[in-house]
Amino acid sequence: MKLYTRTGDKGKTSLIGGRVDKDDVRVEAYGTVDEVNCFVGQAVTQLNSDIFQDVLADLEKIQHELFDCGGDLANVSSKRELKLTTESIDYLEKRIDELIVEAPELERFILPGGAPAAASIHIARTVTRRAERLVVTLSKTDSEVPETALKYLNRLSDYFFALARVINFRLNQKDVEYVRSAKVFRDGKRKEEKQGE
Repeated sequence: MKLYTRTGDKGKTSLIGGRVDKDDVRVEAYGTVDEVNCFVGQAVTQLNSDIFQDVLADLEKIQHELFDCGGDLANVSSKRELKLTTESIDYLEKRIDELIVEAPELERFILPGGAPAAASIHIARTVTRRAERLVVTLSKTDSEVPETALKYLNRLSDYFFALARVINFRLNQKDVEYVRSAKVFRDGKRKEEKQGE
């Protein structure tokens, strides 16, 4: 198998059903989704399966879904069939609800960090937000942007925030509050997943 094709030497790349410049916003969007996937893979290598069996199962599922998401974003064929479904979004919402109950209550924003796996997931969260912004930009000029991809990325970044906190909690690593933050989580309402939105 050859890793180089020489078809991209002039700054063009192939989509499913077309060809565009390599700096096209569509390529930036699905390339950023691939970047998220890499940070998820890094986090997987940092997690102990005895403590994080449920999380590792989630992350493997998410890695497959990120490939689906990237493929959907790269598909401009008139006969395209999208791979990412609303069931994936529903699952993320269910898991977010479970994770935020497990971690301690928050009053303020927190500094990204803690255990290595939590730090990797925080990076994945912020890169997911960048991917989401790129998909929004793309949707302003292209009506063929799959709505499911945009919703999925939005929920995924929320999931990553909740997950990073649970990783630190299970490893007895306390989250560090941003000291100049006002108390933004009030009245017992858990809105941790909204940080960075």
